[in-house]
Amino acid sequence: MRPIDLCPYLSLSRLRTRLSRSGRAKSNLTLKTTFLSVTCLLLGGGPGYADSTSSHLAAYYDRKMLLCDRTAYQWSGDDDPRRVAEQVIQVGVGRDASYVLTKAGVLLTWGDNLDETQEVLDQVIWFAAGRSGVFAARADGTFMYVARPKSSFGEGDLLQPEKVGVSIVTASIGDSADYFVTNDGTLFVKGLAHRGQYGDGKLKPSDAFVPVASAVVAIKAHTGHGILLRQDGTVMGTGGNIYGPLGRHGLGDKAVSWGPIFHEADAIATGSSHSLAIRDGTLWHWGRDIGLDPVQVLEDVVAAAADQSSSLALLKDGSLWQWERGQQPKKHFQCR
Repeated sequence: MRPIDLCPYLSLSRLRTRLSRSGRAKSNLTLKTTFLSVTCLLLGGGPGYADSTSSHLAAYYDRKMLLCDRTAYQWSGDDDPRRVAEQVIQVGVGRDASYVLTKAGVLLTWGDNLDETQEVLDQVIWFAAGRSGVFAARADGTFMYVARPKSSFGEGDLLQPEKVGVSIVTASIGDSADYFVTNDGTLFVKGLAHRGQYGDGKLKPSDAFVPVASAVVAIKAHTGHGILLRQDGTVMGTGGNIYGPLGRHGLGDKAVSWGPIFHEADAIATGSSHSLAIRDGTLWHWGRDIGLDPVQVLEDVVAAAADQSSSLALLKDGSLWQWERGQQPKKHFQCR
């Protein structure tokens, strides 16, 4: 089974519901549909299963990737993006590893040396990467996990793929807990629970994936916390919240249950201590060095990502913007 098409993040039925609830004129529906169509044309799809809000952006700790048309770029910090692969349909990163999914359905990875690229799996249609490994959905409907056991402070060697399930439509690899969502909107989690990562009120981990939420369309996780996006546009979070990636929910320590952070969102992303959401093309952020309440930061945004200390945003004109938490966005690159 192919993943749910979340491009352009929002179904027309949900658009009509939101516009009716807010009392906007019918002309606004046409305007918004036009904007979202432009988003799809630029990105070639806006899958909710990517590591960020889109298959065209990835960021984790200090490693970043961008997909312009079918060309993948990679960089760290404030360096200039450099071309690393062609004929790519999705990019992803872990702390010390980069990933690309080729048009032919082959998932590739490399560390600091691009010449040492390895094939992870073939017949892949989407993936979600992180520090401890990578999830991969295959064309036959199976959902695989390839672990990278931590060695010191980074990823280790790839282990043999193992089947996790079927009919899974989105997923996220966290530093401590991993998540996936089945096609009925049920969220499952496995891994550490000491920071409230499960959101079920308990701090006890499970050896198997267990259901912890419903009506979910996207899930993003990072250092001890996770945020999800519900079908109604509500952003909720659970887990560690010392610095505010969950807003005011469990601030100063941790949240042990899913709590609301933001509303009417279309897509989400989270870093180690701050989070992002896209609403009607506007980008909002909150967390460390920003504030506990979501603040609008950019317009005309079609994709966004967050890492250890910075944020990325891809605008509908193809420009990439990058900035450190608490600072103003700066144009960093232009997709041609």
